This record gives sequence, C-alpha cells and structure tokens, in this order.
Amino acid sequence: MRQQFARRSQVLAGALLLVALAIIVQMTRIQNSPEAAIFRQQAENYAYEWRTFYPNRGEIYDRNGRLLAGQVTVYEVGVDLINVKDPHAIAFAVSETLDLDYTQTLDVIQNPPEGISYIVLADFVEASKAQYLQEVKKALQAQATAGTSGGLTGLQFKSHPMRSYPENALGSNILGFVNREGKGYFGVEENYDNLLAGNPVKVLVPTDPNKAIEIPHVPDGTTLILTINRDLQAAAEDILDASLVEYGALDGVIAIMNPSNGEVLAIATSRRMDLNKFWNYGVVYDNATDFNPAISKTYEPGSVIKILTMAAALDSGTVTPNTTYLDTGSVLIGGVTIQNWDRNPWGVQNMVGCLQHSLNVCMVNLASQMGANTYYGYMDAFGFGHLTEVDLAGEAPGRLKVPGDSDWYPVDLGTNSFGQGVAVTPIQMMAAASAVANDGRMVIPHILYGMVREGRQYNVPAQYGGSPISEQTANVLTEMLAISLESESSLALVPGYRVAGKTGTAQIPVDGFYDSSETNASFIGWGPVDDPQFMIYVWLERPSTSPWGSDTAAPVFAEMAKKTVILMDIPPDSIRQQIAAK
Repeated sequence: MRQQFARRSQVLAGALLLVALAIIVQMTRIQNSPEAAIFRQQAENYAYEWRTFYPNRGEIYDRNGRLLAGQVTVYEVGVDLINVKDPHAIAFAVSETLDLDYTQTLDVIQNPPEGISYIVLADFVEASKAQYLQEVKKALQAQATAGTSGGLTGLQFKSHPMRSYPENALGSNILGFVNREGKGYFGVEENYDNLLAGNPVKVLVPTDPNKAIEIPHVPDGTTLILTINRDLQAAAEDILDASLVEYGALDGVIAIMNPSNGEVLAIATSRRMDLNKFWNYGVVYDNATDFNPAISKTYEPGSVIKILTMAAALDSGTVTPNTTYLDTGSVLIGGVTIQNWDRNPWGVQNMVGCLQHSLNVCMVNLASQMGANTYYGYMDAFGFGHLTEVDLAGEAPGRLKVPGDSDWYPVDLGTNSFGQGVAVTPIQMMAAASAVANDGRMVIPHILYGMVREGRQYNVPAQYGGSPISEQTANVLTEMLAISLESESSLALVPGYRVAGKTGTAQIPVDGFYDSSETNASFIGWGPVDDPQFMIYVWLERPSTSPWGSDTAAPVFAEMAKKTVILMDIPPDSIRQQIAAK
C-alpha cells in the first residue's frame, strides 16, 4: 500500500514537473516571439507620442548686423465647439476685434461641418489683438456666476511664428518673401530656403510634463549675413525714386558692387513691395522678371558694352590707345550702313577719342578687324549668354547670338559691338566690367557674406570667373575711360575722386523696329581709379526728359557715388595718397 502511494506521488510529482517545464518553455517562447516584441515596444511607448518639431527660420542681417528678416509670434484663433456656451458673444467679440463679418462668423460656429469639433476663425492674428481677446475672455470668466452667459468659453488661441520684415519694403527685391506655408519665394528667401528653414525633427516625446526635459533640442535654421549695406540700400532707393521723377523714366535700377571681390552692396529697383504683405505681389508686379530686374530682366545695353569691345581690341593686340583712324560718320557691314549716334563724321580719332565720343563707327571697325571668332570669344569669356551664378533666385542668362545661330547675320557683329542686338542683365554687365576694374580678373557677384549655425559664423570667400583680359589691358583701359570722362567734363564726375566709366543709350525695339524716342539710358562706372572699391550701374528705362544716358544716367551715377564714398568711408584721392606716402 505504501509502495503504491509512493508510486502515485512520484507520478504526480513528475506530471507537475512536466507541467512546470511546459509553462517555462511556453513563457520563454512567448517572450521571444514577434508579438512579445510588439507588446514590449508598446509598453515602452506608453505615455509617449510622436511629434514633429519645426525649427525657427533663420534670421537675415545686413553686413553691419541690421536685422532684415526675423520672426514674430502670431496666433490662430479658433473655437472648441464642444465647450461653446455663447456663440453670439464669440462672434461679436471676434468680428469687432479682427474685422470679420459677424453673421458669417456666427453661422460658422452654429452650423459647422458634420464631425468637426474645432474650427479656425482666423489665423496669423497680431499678438496685440489676440492678447486683447484673451483678456476679454478672462474678464468675462471672472464675472461669470451660475446662470449667467457663458462669455467667450470655447474661444481658443494657438501661437506660432511668422516671418517678419522690420524694414517693410527696404531691399524687398533682394530678400524675397516667405508665404504662410513657410516656403521662400524670390531673392535670398528662395535661393537659401533649405538653409533658412532648417531640418524638422520627428521624435517620441513624453506626455508626462514631469519628463519635459526629454523633449529634444531642434536647431534653428541657419542665420544669414548679407553683403548688403542697409544704409547704402536705403540711399540707392531714395536716389532712384527721385531720378525716376526728375527724368520721367518708366522704371529703373541702381546696383552697387565691390568689383574686387563681388560683394553686392545694394540693388535698388523701382518696384518694391512691403514684404509683410506679400499677398500684394500680384498688385505690384506684372510678372516675375519685374521683382528684381537687375538679375532677371534682359535688355539691350547700348554703349556701355563698348568698354568690353575696346577691352577685346586692346587685349588681342588689334589696337593700342594711340591707334588712330579716320571717322567718316558711317561704315558698311553685312550689307547694312551703320552710323554714329549723331550721324556725323568725327575725323581723325585715337582710341581715347573713340570712347570719349562714343563712336559707333569706331566699334564696328574694331569688331571687323578682330573678326567674329575673336570678338565673340572675348564676349563669351566676359560671360554674356551665361548665368553669373549670383546667389539670388530668378537670374536670367541673357542672349548673345553667335555665328552659326539661325538668327545671326554678319551685321550683328557690328551692332553687337556697340550694344544693340545683344540681351544682357545689369548684373551681367557688372560682372563683365569687373574684369576691367579688377586687374583683368572677373568676379562672381554674391549676396551672402556669412552664415551662423549653432553659434558659429562661417564667412563666404570671394569667387572669380576667370581672367578674360590681362592686367595690363585692364589698367590701360581704366585710365582711358577716366581720361575720356575728364576730357568731356562728364556729368558723371565725382569731386575729389577719379572714376572710370561709360554711358550707354540703346534704342528699344518696337514692333521689330528701333524707335529713336524710346531708349534705355545707362551708366556703369567704378572708383577710385587707383583702388576701386565700388562699381555702380544705373539703368533708366524710357526717360522722357532726354533719351541720352549722358544727360540722365550719368548724373545719377555721380549722385550715387557721392553718397557711396560717404557711407563706405572712402577718403578723397588726395587724402588717401598722402596717407600712402607716409
């Protein structure tokens, strides 16, 4: 009996052991199964949620630390429909404060779409207006007693950042703007959109406020420092506006650049907009090229291009400054007769006289002597028909017809030599002319001075686009241009400073023909001649008081140069030379 009981006990113990082993095996299997991994992940994620954190957009400053673009806090004003007690009070308060229609606002609150528990009444509301509504809501809640009206219960406010431009329209054509979806358009805002916007971060964050320390740090977008001088930009805009009135011009541009390193110091255009009201874009501009015509609008530049024709002739050895020719007032090329601007002969002239009197016949002769291959080779090296790669969105490449193109004719060699039949932008002309002002070395214009990221500043080095002419050619031509201005007592002269430059007057094609009464008047110049620190380009479209660049654009250059030397703190030539001699 005892033995039978002992055997039963052993069997039972064995069975229990097997059950225990089975339980252990099952537990081990479950713990290592895919389902268990999911359960563990869910447990770990308990009291956490996925959230996307968006960085603040980087700020934009001028070269002296003046804020040009930043952030302000605005509010979304909405209604929690579940908690609304008095829709009439909310509709009245919001309509009065935010200039909304009372009836429409009330209808939206009382008759929302099915399944909606929250509606937005207004977004991008100024902080002052949102704070006023919040104060009214608190005051009504404090006065509320049982049985009284619900006041503004249910009215909610959500703050978020919005792009702000403290200078309003100043430099708008350079900066561009950011829309309400946070995307940059035009100028710096579009060209550097990714850098400014930064990188959003999606992470698990604790819902427990006691664990708020675990919320990740999201670096702000990159802050940009521009080459722009805010005071020079303001002065250029003022001078341009006054010039448009004085000379009756339709539109215009004044651009200023350092020809030694390509830093763009200012670009003033006639059409500007308050960037804080970017939705008025369609009212201000007819098309995208009008936003910044200095980089995106092409036109026939006229005689300013004679600087480059002469540069090519000197550099190729075709002529020297003292080479003479007999100017008869007209010349035949490609079966077409080309005349001087005044239709008169000028007799025997050297190359300085050619520039001083801006003789078309001289330029046609130079281009013919060089030949098409040589001439267009230099024009290509100067960058015509190519982007300058200026770091602003919307640049146009222009157009330089060359032999072999279906619309090129032999006469184009002649007309191109004095700036007709070729399409350029002001920034292209400045980049090309920088080779003459900068010892033969052509700069790439740029607007970005430096970047600030995580507290560290990284400056942008100057970049160069090659050397289309020699240093000797550049220096000789600069002196020739300075002498030509001085010899004719040009209106572009700046007291106390020697400057070099050239006027331009180009007839505008209308219905396939050039209209002598419709012109683009321009002037490009740089100084001081012995140490160029600024280059100024003036373009006036269709001036009505005089069609000639010498009467309109040249004096604008002089006025802008006088302001530039003051704001850039450039001493007169005599003072600088005395300092250098010590």
